[in-house]
Amino acid sequence: MSDWLSPISSFWDRDFFDSDLGLFSRRLGLSVPSANISETPQAYLLELAAPGLKRDDFKLEVENHTLTISSEKQEEKEEKKNGYSRKEYSFNSFSRSFTLPDSVKESDISASYTDGILKITIPKTEETPEQPARAIPVS
Repeated sequence: MSDWLSPISSFWDRDFFDSDLGLFSRRLGLSVPSANISETPQAYLLELAAPGLKRDDFKLEVENHTLTISSEKQEEKEEKKNGYSRKEYSFNSFSRSFTLPDSVKESDISASYTDGILKITIPKTEETPEQPARAIPVS
């Protein structure tokens, strides 16, 4: 693989193949938010679909070029009816990690949460010029 693809490749590959939950997430019924990753000349943009949470439910950390996004939410519901009471508990959590390329400003990463979407902006240290679209033939 050429050197210019290496940062982008590791950014994408880590999440899909080295995920904390791996193949067990489907078998155990764990819910991991879907992620969309895009790139502009100035930044990488990461969006996670996480409806039903609040801003305070998220924890974002950067360590050793790895961005980890996690959430834990515990709910307790009690219902009293006709002299009986019913109490239910639920606990949901997830964690996703993304390896960041060396060309990002880790100290300037920002996040916002609106309408069930967590949006994370990961600024680049230098602007990457946009390349015109081109067709790639398949042989």
